[in-house]
Amino acid sequence: MALNLFGRQKREQDVGERLPPGQRLTDGWPVLHYGSIPKFDEQAWRFHVVGDEYVEEPLSLTWAEFQALPRTDVLSDIHCVTHWSKFDNTFSGVLITDLLKNVRFKKDPTFVTVHSYGGYTTNISSEELTTADVFLADMHGGKPLTPDHAYPLRLVVPKLYFWKSAKWVCRLEFIDTNRPGFWETYVYHVHGDPWLDERYS
Repeated sequence: MALNLFGRQKREQDVGERLPPGQRLTDGWPVLHYGSIPKFDEQAWRFHVVGDEYVEEPLSLTWAEFQALPRTDVLSDIHCVTHWSKFDNTFSGVLITDLLKNVRFKKDPTFVTVHSYGGYTTNISSEELTTADVFLADMHGGKPLTPDHAYPLRLVVPKLYFWKSAKWVCRLEFIDTNRPGFWETYVYHVHGDPWLDERYS
């Protein structure tokens, strides 16, 4: 399935209308992350969905099980907090809404901590996580993500600054408070909307 986030009218807009405040357009894709690149072991890799108060039974997927989920191609712009934006990215992967069809919730969740291999975390509301454009990507531009761009898997949240699109993601933890993640604990905004220029706290 292919999902075009913009549609013809949006894609034909002037470049300036697609750039959030303070951003500049780039054709490249800068590599930015904290720490070293985790090694991918297909046999040991697992993706988990947990949350004691919210999840009836934790979900754990192997790489083969994840690959068997319904796949979607998504076209989106991405905006980094360091002021660059890259238009018209085609990612491929699994929509969060499709993933969560395999999870039974005790009650409607409110917030999520996204965990990555290597210990990185970020926070997002459950409402924003489950909108139609948010997904787990393993491909970009028709090719597998490179290790420095988060192979085998990254979260993609186009509506927020790209640090929210956590690299090497391995677990979604549903919780009842908006617990700041790694960068939010330091200087970054707890929400991170590029159109509101929510860079720093």
